[in-house]
Amino acid sequence: MERLGTGIGWRPEIADAVERMPGVDWVETVAENVCPGHLPESLLRLRDRGVTVVPHGVSLGLGGAHRPEEARLAGLAERALALGSPLVTEHIAFVRAGGPPTGSPPLEAGHLLPVPRTRDALDVLCENVRIAQESLPVPLAVENIAALFSWPDEEMTEGQFLYELVDRTGVRLLIDVANLHTNHVNRGEDPAGALDELPVEAIAYVHVAGGHERDGVWHDSHAHPVPEPVLDILADLASRITPPGVLLERDDDFPEQAELERELRAIRETVRGRTAAGGRTAAGGRTAAGGPADPATADRGGSPVRSGAVRPTPRRAGVPVPVDPACEEPGDPGPGATDPARRRLALAQTALLSSLVAGAAPPEGFDRVRLGVQADALAAKRAGVVAKVAPELPRILGEEYRPAFLAYAQDRPMTGGHRRDALDFAEHLLRAGRPEGTRARRRLRTWWRERSGPTPPSSRPAARLARTARRILSRH
Repeated sequence: MERLGTGIGWRPEIADAVERMPGVDWVETVAENVCPGHLPESLLRLRDRGVTVVPHGVSLGLGGAHRPEEARLAGLAERALALGSPLVTEHIAFVRAGGPPTGSPPLEAGHLLPVPRTRDALDVLCENVRIAQESLPVPLAVENIAALFSWPDEEMTEGQFLYELVDRTGVRLLIDVANLHTNHVNRGEDPAGALDELPVEAIAYVHVAGGHERDGVWHDSHAHPVPEPVLDILADLASRITPPGVLLERDDDFPEQAELERELRAIRETVRGRTAAGGRTAAGGRTAAGGPADPATADRGGSPVRSGAVRPTPRRAGVPVPVDPACEEPGDPGPGATDPARRRLALAQTALLSSLVAGAAPPEGFDRVRLGVQADALAAKRAGVVAKVAPELPRILGEEYRPAFLAYAQDRPMTGGHRRDALDFAEHLLRAGRPEGTRARRRLRTWWRERSGPTPPSSRPAARLARTARRILSRH
C-alpha cells in the first residue's frame, strides 16, 4: 500500500491554511463536494506540488440493501481519475432505504447509519463492495463508522465483521479511531478488543477527529479538538502496526491554522512514539526501528484488488496472502445469491429509517431513547446542511429558521437531497401561510419560485420585467 504520511481533510473553509501548513503529506476531500471538470484551484495547486489527494465518498451507501448506483460509482471513479488518486474511500453504512420491494417511499437519512452485524448484512455488503471494486479504476478502502445506537440480535463484533469483509473481498480498511472511541462511549465496545480482531494488515490509512459528550452520549462532531482518549487508541493501533497514513478530520468550527498544526503534531508524535518500539508495517514486516521489512513480505501487502488483491490469512499467521480476485472463497455467495438477504435487510433498514426521519414507531428491540437522540441529531444536521446549501433561508427567516425546520423535519423525510429539501421546506412554509411577516413571506415566495422551476430564471431584460410584474401582482 502506498505510504501517505500525515494529512488533513481539505475543506474550502481552510483551503488557504492547508496550502501553507508545513508537513502536510496528503489531503482528503469529500468526493461529492468537488466537480471533476471544475476542481478547486487549491486542490489543483496541492496536486501539482506532489501532494496526494484522496476522494472520500459519503453517499454510496455500501451497507444499504440496494446495489450501488452506477451513476454514483461513475462519479467516484471520475473524481479519482481527475485527482490522480491512488485509492478512493467510502463508509460501511447505509444512507437511504425504502422503495421497492418494501412498500415504502424512498427515504434519505442525510447521514451515515450503522448496518447490523449479521450474516445477511455481511453478505449484502460483500456483494456491494465487489460491485464497487469492479467499477473503480483504483483500489477501494472502507471506513468503520460511529453510531449512537446498536441493532438488536447482532451476530458478530465489529472486529469480526470487518475481518470477514476483508477476507471475502480483499477490500482495504480506513480505520477511524475517533469512531472506535465513539462506539466505546455509546455502545460499550472495547477499542482494544476491536483492534485485537481487526485485520490490521489491510489498513490503508487512519482517521483522527474530535467530538463532544452530552448527556452521556458521544457525538462525533468533527468540530472539536481531538481528545486524549482518541490519541490513546491511535497509540494502541500504532503499537501494533505502522499505518500507511494518518489524517486529521475537521468539518466545522474551524480553528486558527496554529491550532490545526498543533493537532497534526500531536498525531505525528503519537504515531512515532509507539512505532519507535518496533511495530509491524502495513505489509506485515517491521518498521525501521525494528529492522527492515522483508521485501518478499512487503510485496504480499501491496495494493488491494486491482493491483493484486489482498486477503489476510487467519490471524495467527499474521501475514496477508495474495489471492486471485477471480477466485471465490468456498461458500462465498455469488452475484444474485444475496437477493433474499437484500429483501430482509431492506425491510429492516426501512423500518428503522422510517422511525428516525418519518415519525414511525421504533422497531422492536431498539433502545427508544437512543433512537430519539439519533432522530434529533439527524434533524439538526439536516437543518445545518440546508442552511449551507441555501443560505438565503436563514437570512429570510432569521431566528425562526431553525425551530421551523426542526418541526418540519419531524415527520417529513428527505427524499431527493438537501437542495430539494430546501425547496420542499420553503413550499411547506408558504402553504402554511408562513412566515408571518408579509415582507419575509414575499421574499421566501420569490426565492422559491426562482429555484423551483426546471431551469434557472432567464437574465434577459424581457424575462426580468415579466418576473417583476408577477412579483408586483402577487402583492395584491
